[in-house]
Amino acid sequence: MFIREIRIDRAGLEKAGSYVSRLPFVRYLTAGTLPLNAPVTFFVGENGSGKSPRLEAVAVTAGMNPEGGGNNFSFSTRESHSDLCQYMTLVRNAGKRWKDSYFLRAESFFNVATQIEEMDRLPAPSRKVIDSYGGRSLHEQSHGESFFSLMLNRFGGSGLYILDEPEAALSPARQIAMLHLIRDLVKKGAQFIISTHSPILTALPGASVYEFRETGLTEVRWEETENYILTKRFLSDPSYFLDEN
Repeated sequence: MFIREIRIDRAGLEKAGSYVSRLPFVRYLTAGTLPLNAPVTFFVGENGSGKSPRLEAVAVTAGMNPEGGGNNFSFSTRESHSDLCQYMTLVRNAGKRWKDSYFLRAESFFNVATQIEEMDRLPAPSRKVIDSYGGRSLHEQSHGESFFSLMLNRFGGSGLYILDEPEAALSPARQIAMLHLIRDLVKKGAQFIISTHSPILTALPGASVYEFRETGLTEVRWEETENYILTKRFLSDPSYFLDEN
């Protein structure tokens, strides 16, 4: 693991009057510290609970572009990220440095695909950027195909990968295939930090799962997450949720 702990300066956030300081995961985070206990860490929780701002801040603090992409991506279509990264510290394991990194944001992946095409229009002595993504334009593939092509071709061992809702474009079958990819990459030295609503992804054996709740951020078992419980209940008896009476 490259990163073993995430620290947040809560006092600094409060002094700055940042809205992030009012989110439960900041207010109730013990000593402002979150340990990362496994090579794969999942953040789960309801919409608006603060998963994405936290994940985005981790990516920016690690030197990645807030809109997504690898180390060489610096484009910006709209400044929308929070100031949380200014009050965040990533505690690394001594002697461990990632050789590769990538921030996948489902909502801005279209912009990343466009940036790749623009970069490849420029003359360069080395191979084209798209070759690292399977050699086929991401815009010429479905949303799900492009996501999977990214993970299959671009990710490697000894990398730090931060994924924001990667299941957004993936079928259940592709999500299961993604689990196998993540497991294989971890064996090669990769570390993942993932925000998700998917009870399929969080089933990954050995992963650490943190759930964003009104009382803060709590480490839970996969079966204890609201996503798992609600999905299981719905599949068992969908009429209970759809009954107008």
